[in-house]
Amino acid sequence: MSGFKIGAVLIAGPTASGKSALGIKLAQGLDGVVINADSMQVYRDLRVITARPTPEEEAQALHRLYGHVDAAVNFSVGRYVADAVQVLEEIRGQKLPIFVGGTGLYFKALTEGLSDIPPVPEEIREEVRRESEGLETPELHRLLSERDPETASTLRPSDRLRVQRALEIFAATGQPLVSFHGARQPGPLSDVPVIKLFLAPEREELRRRIDQRFLAMMEQGALNEVKALGERNLDPMLPAMRAHGVPGLLSYLRGEISLDEAIAKGQGDTRRYAKRQFTWFRHQLPDWQWVEPERGYEAVLAGLNAPRRP
Repeated sequence: MSGFKIGAVLIAGPTASGKSALGIKLAQGLDGVVINADSMQVYRDLRVITARPTPEEEAQALHRLYGHVDAAVNFSVGRYVADAVQVLEEIRGQKLPIFVGGTGLYFKALTEGLSDIPPVPEEIREEVRRESEGLETPELHRLLSERDPETASTLRPSDRLRVQRALEIFAATGQPLVSFHGARQPGPLSDVPVIKLFLAPEREELRRRIDQRFLAMMEQGALNEVKALGERNLDPMLPAMRAHGVPGLLSYLRGEISLDEAIAKGQGDTRRYAKRQFTWFRHQLPDWQWVEPERGYEAVLAGLNAPRRP
Protein backbone atom coordinates (compact mmCIF):
# COMPACT_ATOMS: atom_id res chain seq x y z
CA MET A 1 0.00 0.00 0.00
CA SER A 2 2.17 2.78 -1.32
CA GLY A 3 2.59 5.78 0.97
CA PHE A 4 1.24 4.11 4.12
CA LYS A 5 2.95 2.34 6.98
CA ILE A 6 -0.42 1.55 8.56
CA GLY A 7 -2.13 -1.65 7.41
CA ALA A 8 -5.69 -0.74 8.41
CA VAL A 9 -7.83 1.84 10.20
CA LEU A 10 -10.42 0.62 12.72
CA ILE A 11 -13.28 2.97 13.62
CA ALA A 12 -15.57 1.77 16.41
CA GLY A 13 -18.05 3.49 18.68
CA PRO A 14 -21.60 3.32 19.98
CA THR A 15 -24.54 3.37 17.64
CA ALA A 16 -25.34 6.85 16.23
CA SER A 17 -21.85 8.22 16.97
CA GLY A 18 -21.09 9.21 13.37
CA LYS A 19 -18.92 6.24 12.38
CA SER A 20 -20.36 5.78 8.89
CA ALA A 21 -19.82 9.42 7.89
CA LEU A 22 -16.24 9.31 9.19
CA GLY A 23 -15.58 6.08 7.31
CA ILE A 24 -16.70 7.64 4.02
CA LYS A 25 -14.61 10.77 4.61
CA LEU A 26 -11.53 8.66 5.37
CA ALA A 27 -12.06 6.44 2.34
CA GLN A 28 -12.32 9.50 0.11
CA GLY A 29 -9.25 11.21 1.59
CA LEU A 30 -7.03 8.16 1.97
CA ASP A 31 -7.96 6.03 -1.05
CA GLY A 32 -9.63 3.45 1.16
CA VAL A 33 -12.44 0.92 1.30
CA VAL A 34 -15.10 1.07 4.03
CA ILE A 35 -15.50 -2.46 5.42
CA ASN A 36 -18.46 -3.21 7.66
CA ALA A 37 -17.80 -4.33 11.26
CA ASP A 38 -21.40 -4.26 12.49
CA SER A 39 -23.15 -7.59 13.07
CA MET A 40 -26.60 -6.28 12.08
CA GLN A 41 -25.59 -4.32 8.99
CA VAL A 42 -24.52 -7.54 7.29
CA TYR A 43 -28.21 -8.44 6.72
CA ARG A 44 -29.68 -7.41 3.38
CA ASP A 45 -33.24 -7.40 4.76
CA LEU A 46 -32.47 -4.61 7.26
CA ARG A 47 -31.04 -1.51 5.62
CA VAL A 48 -33.20 1.11 7.35
CA ILE A 49 -33.67 -0.30 10.86
CA THR A 50 -29.92 -0.98 11.25
CA ALA A 51 -28.90 2.46 9.88
CA ARG A 52 -26.88 0.85 7.11
CA PRO A 53 -25.32 3.37 4.71
CA THR A 54 -27.81 4.50 2.10
CA PRO A 55 -27.24 3.76 -1.62
CA GLU A 56 -26.26 7.44 -1.99
CA GLU A 57 -23.68 7.11 0.80
CA GLU A 58 -22.34 3.85 -0.61
CA ALA A 59 -21.85 5.60 -3.95
CA GLN A 60 -19.45 8.08 -2.31
CA ALA A 61 -16.82 5.42 -1.52
CA LEU A 62 -16.26 1.69 -1.92
CA HIS A 63 -18.20 -0.28 0.72
CA ARG A 64 -17.84 -4.00 1.46
CA LEU A 65 -19.65 -6.57 3.66
CA TYR A 66 -22.85 -4.52 3.92
CA GLY A 67 -26.13 -6.33 3.30
CA HIS A 68 -24.47 -9.46 1.91
CA VAL A 69 -26.16 -12.00 4.23
CA ASP A 70 -29.77 -13.24 4.17
CA ALA A 71 -31.78 -12.76 7.37
CA ALA A 72 -32.41 -16.51 7.57
CA VAL A 73 -28.70 -17.08 8.24
CA ASN A 74 -27.32 -17.27 11.78
CA PHE A 75 -24.18 -15.33 10.82
CA SER A 76 -21.23 -15.97 13.13
CA VAL A 77 -18.05 -14.12 14.08
CA GLY A 78 -16.05 -16.87 12.38
CA ARG A 79 -17.89 -16.39 9.11
CA TYR A 80 -17.43 -12.63 9.39
CA VAL A 81 -13.66 -13.03 9.78
CA ALA A 82 -13.54 -15.36 6.76
CA ASP A 83 -15.39 -12.75 4.67
CA ALA A 84 -13.11 -9.96 5.94
CA VAL A 85 -10.02 -11.99 5.02
CA GLN A 86 -11.35 -12.37 1.49
CA VAL A 87 -11.84 -8.61 1.17
CA LEU A 88 -8.37 -7.92 2.57
CA GLU A 89 -6.87 -10.28 -0.01
CA GLU A 90 -8.77 -8.56 -2.83
CA ILE A 91 -7.60 -5.05 -1.93
CA ARG A 92 -4.09 -5.87 -0.69
CA GLY A 93 -1.60 -3.31 -1.98
CA GLN A 94 -4.32 -1.24 -3.63
CA LYS A 95 -6.62 0.31 -1.02
CA LEU A 96 -6.46 1.17 2.68
CA PRO A 97 -8.88 -1.06 4.66
CA ILE A 98 -11.12 1.06 6.90
CA PHE A 99 -13.20 -1.12 9.23
CA VAL A 100 -16.25 0.69 10.59
CA GLY A 101 -18.81 -0.60 13.08
CA GLY A 102 -19.94 -1.11 16.63
CA THR A 103 -19.57 -4.87 17.13
CA GLY A 104 -16.74 -5.33 19.58
CA LEU A 105 -16.40 -9.07 18.97
CA TYR A 106 -15.75 -8.43 15.28
CA PHE A 107 -12.92 -6.03 16.09
CA LYS A 108 -11.51 -8.37 18.74
CA ALA A 109 -11.55 -11.27 16.30
CA LEU A 110 -9.80 -9.17 13.65
CA THR A 111 -7.03 -7.98 15.96
CA GLU A 112 -6.68 -10.74 18.56
CA GLY A 113 -8.10 -13.83 16.86
CA LEU A 114 -10.90 -16.28 17.53
CA SER A 115 -11.30 -18.99 20.12
CA ASP A 116 -10.50 -22.27 18.43
CA ILE A 117 -14.05 -23.66 18.70
CA PRO A 118 -14.99 -26.44 16.24
CA PRO A 119 -17.89 -25.67 13.88
CA VAL A 120 -21.29 -27.04 14.86
CA PRO A 121 -22.88 -29.24 12.16
CA GLU A 122 -26.20 -27.83 10.97
CA GLU A 123 -28.11 -30.99 11.92
CA ILE A 124 -26.93 -30.69 15.54
CA ARG A 125 -27.81 -27.00 15.60
CA GLU A 126 -31.32 -27.82 14.38
CA GLU A 127 -31.66 -30.63 16.92
CA VAL A 128 -30.76 -28.29 19.81
CA ARG A 129 -33.20 -25.69 18.51
CA ARG A 130 -36.02 -28.21 18.38
CA GLU A 131 -35.22 -29.27 21.92
CA SER A 132 -35.17 -25.62 23.06
CA GLU A 133 -38.51 -24.77 21.48
CA GLY A 134 -41.14 -23.98 24.08
CA LEU A 135 -38.65 -23.80 26.95
CA GLU A 136 -38.27 -20.53 28.84
CA THR A 137 -34.69 -19.22 28.99
CA PRO A 138 -34.17 -20.08 32.71
CA GLU A 139 -35.29 -23.66 31.93
CA LEU A 140 -32.79 -23.77 29.08
CA HIS A 141 -30.09 -22.57 31.47
CA ARG A 142 -31.00 -25.36 33.93
CA LEU A 143 -30.65 -27.86 31.08
CA LEU A 144 -27.18 -26.49 30.35
CA SER A 145 -26.31 -26.71 34.07
CA GLU A 146 -27.05 -30.44 33.98
CA ARG A 147 -24.90 -31.04 30.89
CA ASP A 148 -22.18 -28.40 31.14
CA PRO A 149 -22.20 -26.88 34.65
CA GLU A 150 -18.81 -25.24 34.09
CA THR A 151 -20.03 -23.08 31.22
CA ALA A 152 -23.47 -22.56 32.75
CA SER A 153 -21.87 -20.95 35.80
CA THR A 154 -20.34 -18.26 33.54
CA LEU A 155 -23.59 -17.35 31.73
CA ARG A 156 -26.59 -15.30 32.84
CA PRO A 157 -29.76 -17.43 33.03
CA SER A 158 -31.46 -14.75 30.89
CA ASP A 159 -28.89 -14.85 28.05
CA ARG A 160 -30.73 -17.22 25.71
CA LEU A 161 -28.43 -16.88 22.71
CA ARG A 162 -25.26 -17.76 24.62
CA VAL A 163 -26.96 -20.55 26.58
CA GLN A 164 -28.18 -22.10 23.34
CA ARG A 165 -24.73 -21.70 21.77
CA ALA A 166 -23.17 -23.53 24.74
CA LEU A 167 -25.70 -26.36 24.35
CA GLU A 168 -24.83 -26.63 20.66
CA ILE A 169 -21.08 -26.80 21.35
CA PHE A 170 -21.56 -29.44 24.02
CA ALA A 171 -23.84 -31.50 21.77
CA ALA A 172 -21.31 -31.30 18.92
CA THR A 173 -18.10 -31.92 20.88
CA GLY A 174 -19.05 -33.40 24.25
CA GLN A 175 -16.83 -30.73 25.83
CA PRO A 176 -17.66 -27.54 27.78
CA LEU A 177 -17.63 -24.34 25.76
CA VAL A 178 -15.26 -22.74 28.28
CA SER A 179 -12.66 -25.42 27.55
CA PHE A 180 -12.06 -23.84 24.13
CA HIS A 181 -11.52 -20.29 25.36
CA GLY A 182 -7.77 -20.61 25.90
CA ALA A 183 -6.78 -21.66 22.39
CA ARG A 184 -6.96 -18.94 19.75
CA GLN A 185 -6.46 -18.69 16.02
CA PRO A 186 -4.65 -15.44 15.15
CA GLY A 187 -6.75 -12.68 13.62
CA PRO A 188 -6.07 -11.32 10.12
CA LEU A 189 -4.86 -8.03 11.64
CA SER A 190 -2.98 -9.58 14.59
CA ASP A 191 0.44 -8.70 13.19
CA VAL A 192 -0.57 -5.63 11.18
CA PRO A 193 0.05 -2.04 12.39
CA VAL A 194 -3.38 -0.47 12.77
CA ILE A 195 -5.00 2.73 14.01
CA LYS A 196 -7.76 1.93 16.52
CA LEU A 197 -10.25 4.68 17.35
CA PHE A 198 -13.37 4.57 19.49
CA LEU A 199 -15.71 7.51 18.87
CA ALA A 200 -17.06 8.63 22.24
CA PRO A 201 -19.79 11.29 22.04
CA GLU A 202 -21.08 13.07 25.11
CA ARG A 203 -23.68 10.74 26.64
CA GLU A 204 -26.69 13.08 26.69
CA GLU A 205 -26.06 14.15 23.11
CA LEU A 206 -25.79 10.51 22.08
CA ARG A 207 -29.13 9.66 23.69
CA ARG A 208 -30.73 12.56 21.79
CA ARG A 209 -29.19 11.37 18.51
CA ILE A 210 -30.41 7.81 19.08
CA ASP A 211 -33.99 8.91 19.71
CA GLN A 212 -34.03 11.26 16.72
CA ARG A 213 -32.49 8.67 14.43
CA PHE A 214 -35.12 6.09 15.32
CA LEU A 215 -37.86 8.57 14.41
CA ALA A 216 -36.04 9.27 11.14
CA MET A 217 -35.91 5.53 10.45
CA MET A 218 -39.67 5.34 10.85
CA GLU A 219 -40.09 8.11 8.27
CA GLN A 220 -37.70 6.27 5.93
CA GLY A 221 -39.75 3.07 5.89
CA ALA A 222 -38.53 1.01 8.86
CA LEU A 223 -42.03 -0.31 9.56
CA ASN A 224 -42.50 -1.68 6.03
CA GLU A 225 -39.03 -3.21 6.20
CA VAL A 226 -39.83 -5.01 9.46
CA LYS A 227 -43.25 -6.04 8.12
CA ALA A 228 -41.58 -7.73 5.13
CA LEU A 229 -39.14 -9.47 7.47
CA GLY A 230 -41.98 -10.68 9.70
CA GLU A 231 -43.83 -12.12 6.71
CA ARG A 232 -40.92 -14.51 6.15
CA ASN A 233 -41.86 -16.36 9.38
CA LEU A 234 -38.24 -16.85 10.39
CA ASP A 235 -37.00 -18.32 13.68
CA PRO A 236 -37.43 -15.49 16.24
CA MET A 237 -34.06 -16.42 17.77
CA LEU A 238 -32.15 -15.53 14.59
CA PRO A 239 -29.92 -12.45 15.03
CA ALA A 240 -31.75 -10.45 12.36
CA MET A 241 -35.04 -10.96 14.19
CA ARG A 242 -33.53 -9.47 17.35
CA ALA A 243 -32.08 -6.30 15.79
CA HIS A 244 -32.93 -3.21 17.83
CA GLY A 245 -36.37 -1.99 16.83
CA VAL A 246 -37.45 -5.22 15.16
CA PRO A 247 -39.11 -7.01 18.15
CA GLY A 248 -41.11 -3.93 19.15
CA LEU A 249 -42.33 -3.18 15.64
CA LEU A 250 -43.27 -6.83 15.13
CA SER A 251 -45.27 -6.66 18.38
CA TYR A 252 -47.07 -3.59 17.01
CA LEU A 253 -47.79 -5.35 13.71
CA ARG A 254 -49.31 -8.26 15.66
CA GLY A 255 -51.55 -5.78 17.51
CA GLU A 256 -49.91 -6.41 20.90
CA ILE A 257 -48.72 -2.84 21.58
CA SER A 258 -49.27 0.64 20.16
CA LEU A 259 -46.94 2.20 17.59
CA ASP A 260 -45.78 4.77 20.17
CA GLU A 261 -44.89 1.93 22.55
CA ALA A 262 -43.01 0.12 19.79
CA ILE A 263 -41.01 3.24 18.98
CA ALA A 264 -40.24 3.86 22.66
CA LYS A 265 -39.08 0.26 23.00
CA GLY A 266 -36.80 0.57 19.98
CA GLN A 267 -35.31 3.80 21.28
CA GLY A 268 -34.83 2.40 24.78
CA ASP A 269 -33.25 -0.84 23.57
CA THR A 270 -30.84 1.13 21.39
CA ARG A 271 -29.87 3.49 24.23
CA ARG A 272 -29.14 0.55 26.52
CA TYR A 273 -27.09 -1.12 23.79
CA ALA A 274 -25.00 2.05 23.35
CA LYS A 275 -24.29 2.05 27.09
CA ARG A 276 -23.12 -1.58 26.87
CA GLN A 277 -20.86 -0.69 23.93
CA PHE A 278 -19.05 1.91 26.04
CA THR A 279 -18.53 -0.61 28.83
CA TRP A 280 -17.49 -3.47 26.55
CA PHE A 281 -14.83 -1.53 24.67
CA ARG A 282 -13.46 0.02 27.87
CA HIS A 283 -12.87 -3.40 29.43
CA GLN A 284 -12.27 -5.69 26.46
CA LEU A 285 -10.18 -3.44 24.17
CA PRO A 286 -8.45 -1.03 26.56
CA ASP A 287 -5.68 -0.04 24.13
CA TRP A 288 -8.03 1.80 21.75
CA GLN A 289 -7.81 5.59 21.52
CA TRP A 290 -11.05 7.30 22.57
CA VAL A 291 -11.84 10.54 20.74
CA GLU A 292 -14.74 12.91 20.30
CA PRO A 293 -16.46 12.13 16.96
CA GLU A 294 -15.59 15.51 15.46
CA ARG A 295 -11.89 14.82 16.09
CA GLY A 296 -11.90 11.39 14.45
CA TYR A 297 -10.54 12.42 11.06
CA GLU A 298 -7.62 14.43 12.42
CA ALA A 299 -6.84 11.63 14.89
CA VAL A 300 -6.48 9.17 12.02
CA LEU A 301 -4.29 11.57 10.06
CA ALA A 302 -2.10 12.07 13.11
CA GLY A 303 -1.69 8.31 13.39
CA LEU A 304 -0.65 7.83 9.78
CA ASN A 305 3.08 8.16 9.21
CA ALA A 306 2.47 9.46 5.71
CA PRO A 307 1.26 12.69 4.13
CA ARG A 308 -2.40 13.04 3.30
CA ARG A 309 -3.19 12.03 -0.24
CA PRO A 310 -4.69 14.66 -2.50
